[in-house]
Amino acid sequence: MAIKTVGVLGCGLMGAGVAQVSAAAGFRTIVLEVNEDVLKKGLGRIEKFLTDGVAKGKVTEEVKATTLGNLSGTTTYADLKDCDLVIEAIVENVDVKKQAYAQVESVVGPACLIASNTSSLCVTELAASTKRPDKFGGLHFFNPVPLMKLVEVIKALSTSQETFDALFGFAQAIGKEPITAPDRGGFIVNRLLVPYLLDAIRCLEEGLGTVEDIDKGMKLGCGYPMGPFTLLDFVGLDTTYFIANILFDEFRETRFAPPPLLKRMVLAGYLGKKSGRGFYKY
Repeated sequence: MAIKTVGVLGCGLMGAGVAQVSAAAGFRTIVLEVNEDVLKKGLGRIEKFLTDGVAKGKVTEEVKATTLGNLSGTTTYADLKDCDLVIEAIVENVDVKKQAYAQVESVVGPACLIASNTSSLCVTELAASTKRPDKFGGLHFFNPVPLMKLVEVIKALSTSQETFDALFGFAQAIGKEPITAPDRGGFIVNRLLVPYLLDAIRCLEEGLGTVEDIDKGMKLGCGYPMGPFTLLDFVGLDTTYFIANILFDEFRETRFAPPPLLKRMVLAGYLGKKSGRGFYKY
């Protein structure tokens, strides 16, 4: 199942990263956004990343030129008609995703694969909403996509082995290290990471230590690159809250239940680095 042309739905933080690594690996890549302004912003993010990389000596001019040469943007689904693979990286809303898949299926050929970058939703449910559940799977990238090597490849109940192999091979072709993850809440990484982050918040609520001391303890005591609160602010408290609720709904285990402090911080708009305030001020 040869993949030559890749479509990416969404040119936000994740979508732009996916489009960048796909284009850099030599795939003709078409990224779709809802309007020209959002598309221009996303493509600008890619160009800035590459330009900064050249300035720092981490990206060559040749790689920059190749990436931008393989990349194009659109606001029209019809422009995805020649895609062999479409990767969806839009908002974590089941209904919005299903509407996007219907639009994709109305223009692509019968052999085109569809993959979701969802971090927590049921891939089997998403696949079942399409007319090609056997050609649907999960490709969960990590932020920032150009730098993070891992991709979780998720096989839904309906995903054919041929589709899974093609998605796994694509992840390898773009220079990533894929792992096989089950279609269960949180897959592998978030299934382990989210309870750790929630426990850190509970420890703070119980007065175990300050934000700074808990972060320093995990960094210097366990060798983690960043403490749990720094990571929470980077990921986004709203994102963590959303994933925690999905995990709790699926497993009904207290370790997945969002702590009261997390809920209140999200309600207050303290979402982390992106809002200027989370457990730290930015």
